Amino acid sequence: MKEPKHSLSGFETYFATPGAGKAILSFKKNALIFSQGDPAETIFYIQKGRVKLHVVSDQGKEAVVALMEAGQFFGEGCLNGDTARVATAVSLGDSKIVGISKLAMRQALKDEPNFAQRFVTYLIHRTSRVEEDLIDQLFNSSERRLARLLLLLAHFGKEGVPQPIDIDISQETLAEMIGTTRSRVSFFMNKFRKLGFISYNGKIHVHNSLLNAVLHDKPALRTDD
Repeated sequence: MKEPKHSLSGFETYFATPGAGKAILSFKKNALIFSQGDPAETIFYIQKGRVKLHVVSDQGKEAVVALMEAGQFFGEGCLNGDTARVATAVSLGDSKIVGISKLAMRQALKDEPNFAQRFVTYLIHRTSRVEEDLIDQLFNSSERRLARLLLLLAHFGKEGVPQPIDIDISQETLAEMIGTTRSRVSFFMNKFRKLGFISYNGKIHVHNSLLNAVLHDKPALRTDD
């Protein structure tokens, strides 16, 4: 069996290699990457920074649907036939993002088995996350949804060590992500701080006690909407 032209250990290797259809783009904080309804011809891979995706309904209601970070793709819907962007993408800080044309991406998936395997694995994990988010919206209170979101944003993993959320994120954005009001988020954030679940020191720090409360379904997180 013929070996692929390049052996790729990860997305970083592929996107660091010059080639047709690829461009490295830099965005400042709050810079617009694309708008809802724009033509969809490019897939984006985040090398550095974070990106907010939000949508606006026909009635003018806005909702944040995702916060994407380094190592993730967005705009990949064009590979499935989307001709227009379904969301607006905005850089949350200084970001370094690789844009790859739909044609170049399809060629890479065809020619680079390792890359294709990693991309499929990524999409499976992404789909699982979307399913978890949907279940969260359907069955959990807004307080529990906020707790889960804070844990995800903080990349919680080092037991017993507070994890800082290293982006500026407003209570309004948090509210849009969990489907509630800013005042409710403010109330829950103050409650979490009093209970020792989070602390503020320039950034939000999430503590292990919040994870324990979520995992063990403590009464503090059973507030009805």
